[in-house]
Amino acid sequence: MNLRSLVYSVYERRLTRKLIGKPVPSHVGVMCDGNRRWAKEMGFIDPNDGHRMGAVKIKHLLDWCDRANVGHITLYLLATDNLRRPAGELEPLLRIIEDLVTELAEDGNPWQLRVVGALDVLPGETATVLKAAQERTVGRTGGAQVNLAVGYGGRREIADAVRSLLTEHAQAGGTIEELVEVLDVEHIAEHLYTRGQPDPDLIIRTSGEQRLSGFLLWQSAQSEFYFCDMNWPDFRHIDFLRALRAYGQRQRRYGA
Repeated sequence: MNLRSLVYSVYERRLTRKLIGKPVPSHVGVMCDGNRRWAKEMGFIDPNDGHRMGAVKIKHLLDWCDRANVGHITLYLLATDNLRRPAGELEPLLRIIEDLVTELAEDGNPWQLRVVGALDVLPGETATVLKAAQERTVGRTGGAQVNLAVGYGGRREIADAVRSLLTEHAQAGGTIEELVEVLDVEHIAEHLYTRGQPDPDLIIRTSGEQRLSGFLLWQSAQSEFYFCDMNWPDFRHIDFLRALRAYGQRQRRYGA
């Protein structure tokens, strides 16, 4: 072990000790941002080399979350806006995502996968792969429940939730006037992609950007945010521990 590795190991253990007795987020959202910038900075010609490295990092992240007893993780992998990218960049990215979710769904992995996005906006092959991965992991225990936000947009999710709510109400024979009388936020929350799960306690975004970019707009109303400057492929275990440390130091008031 060289000196740098030794220092890293010592610091990692110190951070881990500082988390003992501190609150742990039950749900962490991660905006895996900066893959293309990383590839450019590293001298790669193909930006998808950054996405490939980012996919490798995701598997490390899931292991870190399991070790920290984080029960739910939402990964922002592909926004609806990303679908406007040139085909020469988008198609390889979709293949990388397909390979990633297929690997995460393999037997022996502990994670239960759930697709949170509008599958109808994705190419049919990608949607099929995502649904197969989700079905393969139904009922898994021992690891986190992992939400795969692919073809995801926060505004689209809210619109889909309202549409689903209206459809359900109409099928039950109710009128719009009756719905207006009783409608509250919980009715909409029950139709979100993440229904049945706790809202994210902590949202992490890499690459130095400090905005949500449509990620979990409804669910993040009371979330804590942690922004870090490194691009996603450079995100390390100590950076994850720092995010948990920052979360543990905050006083969550929920507007009170």
